[in-house]
Amino acid sequence: MAGDLQQLTEQMLDAARHAGADAADAIAVSDASVSVDVLNGRLEHAERSESTEIGLRVLAGRRQACVSSSDLSGETIRQMAERAVAMAREAPEDPAIGLAEADQLARDWDIGAFEMADPAPEPSPTALEEDALAAEAAAYALKGISKVDNASAGYGRSCLHLAASNGFSGGYARTSRSIGCVAITGTGGSMERDHFWDTRVFREDLMPPEEIGRVAAERALARAGPGQPPTGRFPVVFDERVAGSLIGHLLAAVNGTAIARGASWLLDGLGKQVLPKELSLTEEPHRRRARATCPFDGEGLPTRRRHIIENGILCGWTLDLAIGRKLGMESTANARRGTSAPPSPGVGNVTLTQGEKSRDDLLREMGTGLLVTSLIGSTINPNTGDYSRGASGFWVEGGAVCHPVNECTIAGNLRDMLRGMMAANDARTHLSRVVPSLLVEGLAIAGK
Repeated sequence: MAGDLQQLTEQMLDAARHAGADAADAIAVSDASVSVDVLNGRLEHAERSESTEIGLRVLAGRRQACVSSSDLSGETIRQMAERAVAMAREAPEDPAIGLAEADQLARDWDIGAFEMADPAPEPSPTALEEDALAAEAAAYALKGISKVDNASAGYGRSCLHLAASNGFSGGYARTSRSIGCVAITGTGGSMERDHFWDTRVFREDLMPPEEIGRVAAERALARAGPGQPPTGRFPVVFDERVAGSLIGHLLAAVNGTAIARGASWLLDGLGKQVLPKELSLTEEPHRRRARATCPFDGEGLPTRRRHIIENGILCGWTLDLAIGRKLGMESTANARRGTSAPPSPGVGNVTLTQGEKSRDDLLREMGTGLLVTSLIGSTINPNTGDYSRGASGFWVEGGAVCHPVNECTIAGNLRDMLRGMMAANDARTHLSRVVPSLLVEGLAIAGK
């Protein structure tokens, strides 16, 4: 398949040249996935999908246009190129667009060292069904579980090839293997649910399905009989499973697109403290067996490890070539690319420095407050950083979990929240976004 994708990109580039494009890049992506759902000890649903899509970006001077298709015929590719060139000639000029220079391109990477794809054969539907059934049975084995709403297992493989008229050509494959379970306790209006999923690049790293079902059930049982927390200002611990969302808001604020538009609450933050001095946020595009690992970005530039924030200080924006040119900076090799749109900045694997204390240590230090395990809705002001979200989790008294809570809202300002937070040591290091539980002081809680 890799050879077929490379051939498709070469066809698109040839067609673009014949259609009169000054420059072009092309991408071809193939995906295959299979998933199985079970219910009450029996197969409920099985699905397999396969697709191949192609995308072409052409440049006519400082104008560009993108087209895409799932029809791979030579005639369609020819028509795509002709239409793209015609569109580009009518597009507005943008002095920032353009392909990378030859000396900027990635070369001679060792794709095997990144372990992005499991060489094991695709699992059979029967093997996936067995995993899903084992997770469901493990959830039902805990007293108090009234229903398993979903138990599933899946596998996916994606292949990509990117080529450009500047001489770049490269591709890679990814795999993923997952098991998940959603458990329910109670009946009627007193029903509470929770879940647990595990997704890995290699099957051998995947947690046992019995453990996945057990954790989902334990989480659901812990949520039984919730109330509302008191209204007021209290410290909040964001559990590891939701703490990554705070870092997600930070990453959005340092994205070069937001900076170029002047729509970021960190617009004036470069070189300033945005996290506690003991914390750093590092991008790691070459981390082995991680889901966002890649040797080159969507414009063919070599990816590299970089500090987004070092010792609490914001080091730089997240940039692709065009946004970098607009800001007068070099690309950070963070271009992301789909088949139907031009490149745009984005991040992959990131790691936040872990602390020395466990989550339970943070709870003891917090004393009285809220442990958040689930977030719903989102009201984030991108210009001011004002933060408000619906939350559920557990009320903590004297440093110990007392009872579950829901139907509450937490609010604050991201600038203050992030600058004063404390990190635990419980991050799951196989995730693309490695973020531990986080203690944030003085958030407004709206409850009863």
